[in-house]
Amino acid sequence: MNMIFHKKDLDLFLVPSGLLIMFTYHLFFLHRYRYAPETTVLGVENVDKRAWVDGISEVKLGDRNFAANVISSSVTAATFLASVSLTLSSLLGAWIANSGVNDLFRQLGGFGDAGPSTMAIKYMSLLACFILAFAFFLQSARHFMHANYLITTKKESISKEDVKVVIIRAGEFSSVGLRAIYFALALLLWFFGPVPMFASSAILVMILYHHDIHSIPLARHHQLKTRSGAK
Repeated sequence: MNMIFHKKDLDLFLVPSGLLIMFTYHLFFLHRYRYAPETTVLGVENVDKRAWVDGISEVKLGDRNFAANVISSSVTAATFLASVSLTLSSLLGAWIANSGVNDLFRQLGGFGDAGPSTMAIKYMSLLACFILAFAFFLQSARHFMHANYLITTKKESISKEDVKVVIIRAGEFSSVGLRAIYFALALLLWFFGPVPMFASSAILVMILYHHDIHSIPLARHHQLKTRSGAK
């Protein structure tokens, strides 16, 4: 029996493959971050944040204004990204209501399925990514605001570890929000066909691996401790 391969069948192969590449990489990164955090950029940032909190704890309460400014800048950044995600979600909702968009993508896409059910899946998937990014950025801003309260509190009343946990968790929420936008980028290119979507997923994973993973573990903090102990 002869099997006829249609162009629209590319969606059934390339799109799940692209998503599998993205999910597999992020599971790998999560495992690396959990068990070897010093080899990931997020783990390095956490080390720097812990060192920053240790330095802030030695400063008098009245001189911690610069620390509060740093936290305020982080809150502003998280709020801005949340606003961008919400705005994109609103624009996408209006875009879905425009019936002429489907015809445009049918002309530009070339390959792939442009049927109503597939287009609905594309819209809903992209919208879900932006909504998730909005929620994670809001959580990041909330944790940064909580850290602002903790930093401006007398050190006898709180523990440095509490401040570290809140700031690191805020950074983790922000990182997850950014990765939701990365997924949204790949899904956005799906509107132009499954081939651009798959290619963007593979390229994005290569870029993220180069950015996320340190092949050489961070050693500068260990070296600083060794030098201070030798004096």
